Amino acid sequence: MPLPRSSVEDTGLPLPEPAPLVLEHRVLKSLLGAWALAACSALETAAVEEHLGECGSCADEALRLRGAVGLLHPPESLDLDPTLRTRVLEGCLDRRPARIPVPEWATPYDAEAARLDALLQDIGDAEWHAPVRLRWFEGDGPVSRRTTVAGVIAHLLSVDGLVGVALGLEDPLGGATAEKTEAEGAAAGAPTPSQRTEAYWRASHFPPTRAVRAPWREQSHHIVRTVSFAGGGSGRLAVSYGGFALPLSDSMLDRAFECWVHAGDIADAVDYPYEPPAPRHLHRMIDLAARMLPVSLAERRRTGLSAPAPRRLVAAGAPGRSLRLEIEGSGGGEWLIPLDSPASVASAEHEVAHVALDGVEFCRLAAGHVSPEEAAAGQVGDREAIRDVLFAAASLSRM
Repeated sequence: MPLPRSSVEDTGLPLPEPAPLVLEHRVLKSLLGAWALAACSALETAAVEEHLGECGSCADEALRLRGAVGLLHPPESLDLDPTLRTRVLEGCLDRRPARIPVPEWATPYDAEAARLDALLQDIGDAEWHAPVRLRWFEGDGPVSRRTTVAGVIAHLLSVDGLVGVALGLEDPLGGATAEKTEAEGAAAGAPTPSQRTEAYWRASHFPPTRAVRAPWREQSHHIVRTVSFAGGGSGRLAVSYGGFALPLSDSMLDRAFECWVHAGDIADAVDYPYEPPAPRHLHRMIDLAARMLPVSLAERRRTGLSAPAPRRLVAAGAPGRSLRLEIEGSGGGEWLIPLDSPASVASAEHEVAHVALDGVEFCRLAAGHVSPEEAAAGQVGDREAIRDVLFAAASLSRM
């Protein structure tokens, strides 16, 4: 039996160079498509590229094919930029101003409702029943409630209905359900968003399906149309949330924020990317949360959840201890938060602490999606004041 032959790789000698391919013009031309897709072998690639230096017609064809491949495989995400809708609308309105413009304070809600509706249009029937866990913050700890994608839209429908009712629109809960909800919340005043949502879910004979998308989107259209016809002055109209009330202009920002947050919950459930709002809309949402922090801080003190106010009381309208809230990234800015009472005036001269947070991270904190201890914040100054403000931000969240 003959011994096996040794491999040339074991001899330490250089490997022989493969002979170059010699191909006809028609064969090389037929390989241009595969070459543009990087699907040729090494020898074929060498032969094609050598031919391109000699044949002008094939070189032009190869350039066109390589450009077409670039269109087939874009380097960026196919998801639309969240600012695209705003830019298109601004371009149209620059050419022909709207006869009945949407108030500036209502545009974030209009944009976020449209973005969420585009996401819902892309998901299949089965994904409407994908599990979603709604998360928020109560007291000193997180709270959650399990539902589905359709259940989240039902939640938005029922809470957006608070704005609709304030504008004189029909209540999505219906007459009997609305009366029952008001009776349940009579002791505490108007029904809260949670009570309205629970009432809507209980009144459904079957779990919500994709059919809930149509009434939700129709209601959002009616809300935007109504505030547009009412004009900018309608922003002072009060919208009751049960335990508190907001001016319509702030309530529309609140609903835009909830629409974005719950759209993110849905996107996570169906494994779909979802971008933050346009920077100027995000700035308005952050500004609303910053303006609500003193009231949230005072409520936590009233219930004993935060450190008591200092013994030296500050008169209403007088400057008092303040915390500088610095929000970084798109939509960011700086806010001075009064610490002693909502009636005191924030003052840079009385600044006792400084907190820096990313804009999206701050919104996740205000939505109850991240705990105050986990919020990635830069902190300088009075640690107790910083803790109180971070917990007050988390307490802004609700179902």
